[in-house]
Amino acid sequence: MSNRPITEDDLHAFVDRALEPEREAEVSAYLEKHADVAERIAAYADERNLLRSALLPIAEEPLPPQLNLARMLESPRRRPSSLRWAIAAMLMLSIGGLGGWVIRGATQAPAGGLSALAQEASASYKVYASDRARPVELRDSTELVQWVSNRLHQPVKLPDLTKSGYRFMGGRVVPTEHGPAGMFMYDDDRGDRLVVLTRPMTTDQNGPMAPLSGGDVAGFSWADGGMGYSLVGPSAAETLRPIANEIRKQVQTI
Repeated sequence: MSNRPITEDDLHAFVDRALEPEREAEVSAYLEKHADVAERIAAYADERNLLRSALLPIAEEPLPPQLNLARMLESPRRRPSSLRWAIAAMLMLSIGGLGGWVIRGATQAPAGGLSALAQEASASYKVYASDRARPVELRDSTELVQWVSNRLHQPVKLPDLTKSGYRFMGGRVVPTEHGPAGMFMYDDDRGDRLVVLTRPMTTDQNGPMAPLSGGDVAGFSWADGGMGYSLVGPSAAETLRPIANEIRKQVQTI
């Protein structure tokens, strides 16, 4: 088994059954330990199977002789005008259908910017902060920073939250819809945990601090110089604002 972390590309390739046997086994082992990710990937697989099942009968149908393109092109002069219109309509419908699928894919593209970063940070918090057995993968700060920096192809600085009353616990590289992200976790004397998520931004590369609030999770997200940062925790958003400001000051020194 390799030590390479599981990425979003690996997960999609797993659904498409495009992985090498050894890598497929590694992804399977990863999904067994991460029920939330396994549920999402199972949904992708179900959609893939439904689409294949829906299109399979059509794909297996023989092409009617009158719609054979080569035959229709053999004698264009003798082709009735009504048939020419039928061919044109068929081509327009085919193009229209393909365009519909393209537009459908475009409209369902993952949300970008700070809103997506906030959702990803919130999801990471909900999955890992509640894990009392293995909330983080690496506890050595030097090794973790090097790992995250290598995966993000950007120098990453680990925020120090001791003055805010939080200790560094460790972290990991997590997959997102926009590529790998670095997750750092902290806790205080009461056992409350905070998560800081960072990754390169494709949009909102320089964004002001925006609050996040949803259910039991609150925090702030922002971007600076092409890198996005999101702080999430169980406290009210305004309680986390001073910590977010401190993190922003520290990472700006990179």
